[in-house]
Amino acid sequence: MEQLAVIGNPIEHSKSPDIHHAFAAQTELSVNYTKILGDIEGFEQQVRDFFADGGLGLNVTVPFKQRAFDMCDKLSKRAEQAGAVNTLMMGKNGELYGDNTDGAGMVRDIVKVLEQPLKDKRILVLGAGGAVRGVLGPMMAQNPDIITIANRTVTKAEELALQFNCDYSSYEDLEGPFDVIINGSSASLGGELPPLKDSLVSDKTWVYDMVYGAEPTVFMQWAFARGAQGADGLGMLVGQAAEAFFLWLHKRPEQAPVIEKLRAEM
Repeated sequence: MEQLAVIGNPIEHSKSPDIHHAFAAQTELSVNYTKILGDIEGFEQQVRDFFADGGLGLNVTVPFKQRAFDMCDKLSKRAEQAGAVNTLMMGKNGELYGDNTDGAGMVRDIVKVLEQPLKDKRILVLGAGGAVRGVLGPMMAQNPDIITIANRTVTKAEELALQFNCDYSSYEDLEGPFDVIINGSSASLGGELPPLKDSLVSDKTWVYDMVYGAEPTVFMQWAFARGAQGADGLGMLVGQAAEAFFLWLHKRPEQAPVIEKLRAEM
């Protein structure tokens, strides 16, 4: 039986064991996926101990993604771009390998599961923190017409735009409407809305919030009231897990049934 786990602090709320056990049932693989409460002082030793005890793969969540990045001997290109690691595995020669599956998970959810193309689209991304940094590379790989990053602190948006070769703006200077709007702002976590103009949205706009809940988020309520359609980030959660599962076990599970099951339980 393959040993997998997620480490974070807090961790009790994590849905990762349910998701990965559902993937294992689908693919007829034997998996034991557990939760590890990360020790703020001893995180690095916990990671080393997990792999020394025969662990195959480890997911990393808040607040350890940067520390996992710093631990790695080898990094994927998308982890390097994100500056953070959420997926760890041990190489054949004992080197710790780090990847970041957040962006690939989100893009796969949007393009494959929700069937919303990003190619040739005018995309607005709200926020310029770690969540957004982790998804820009996979989004740019979809060849959109343009990606504009908007943030309260414009210098942070400018920094990301220079790294990923896209556009940036203050909220005040934005001109819409956009084809796709993706909310990765920290405001969402507190149930707040960035200062968005109504003109950014039309009835042809599609929106995506990187957070999720039992009810539509404040951002989604705002967009839907102005004629947009879209989805929340539950599929991103499942998508990043599916990408990690594929890295570890070389089988790609079906995401849609797992998303439906989690939604029904909310």
